[in-house]
Amino acid sequence: MSVRVKGRAWKFGDNINTDLIIAGKYKLSITNIDELSKHAMEALIPGFAEKVREGDIIVAGKNFGCGSSREQAPLVLKHIGIGAVVAESFARIFYRNAINIGLPAIECKEAYRIADGDILYLDLAKGYLENLTRNETYGVKPMPPALLEILVNGGLVNYVKKYGRLPWQLGE
Repeated sequence: MSVRVKGRAWKFGDNINTDLIIAGKYKLSITNIDELSKHAMEALIPGFAEKVREGDIIVAGKNFGCGSSREQAPLVLKHIGIGAVVAESFARIFYRNAINIGLPAIECKEAYRIADGDILYLDLAKGYLENLTRNETYGVKPMPPALLEILVNGGLVNYVKKYGRLPWQLGE
């Protein structure tokens, strides 16, 4: 993954829970990620998975990913091509799961200014989000270097496979 993402915004509100991202009825009955991913966000936008283009960015309000701890929630988003999730705030477990599987989860207090369909450019290394449609730039919460390294390597498992350690174990 690159430290830059460019894509179309898909706008959602506050408190988008993991059951809305991927319903429990699918999580328990479908183990194939290709099949499971077809149902991503379908309670909110029927056919969402087929409409997403590689690099598209989910934009949401407060508490994105609340609810039960489902690693499948960020996993299906990444699998269908979502390049990042930008929200005013995240549920802690969703945030950790997203980083662990290599999906950028970026906090932006000005996410409410972004409209559905806007074209966005996100630079994780430099810490800014540009709305190319509206010619606006928003500050984003800086990504700690260790988490950025995990993302660049495609997730925590890939990082450990590559380096044989966690990113914060540099001196060990």
